[in-house]
Amino acid sequence: MNIILLGPPGSGKGTQAAVLSEKLKIPHISTGDLLRRAIGTELGNRAAEYMNRGELVPDSVLIEMIRDRLSQADCAEGCILDGYP
Repeated sequence: MNIILLGPPGSGKGTQAAVLSEKLKIPHISTGDLLRRAIGTELGNRAAEYMNRGELVPDSVLIEMIRDRLSQADCAEGCILDGYP
């Protein structure tokens, strides 16, 4: 099962994702967390170029990060994605 939570900043997406993740035993994937974990990697450096200029990270970079994360074994049964699109 894959779940995507949508809503404005501060609406509780992360809170609800954490509850669902624990109950359903599937990982919660947050684009913010992915960006923080990518610091120092090739993808992270590409994202940092945009963030340092105050720009949004392009979808192409975020999609690559998300694809990499979804290919990990713990996502085989699904995941909860928040912060994207």
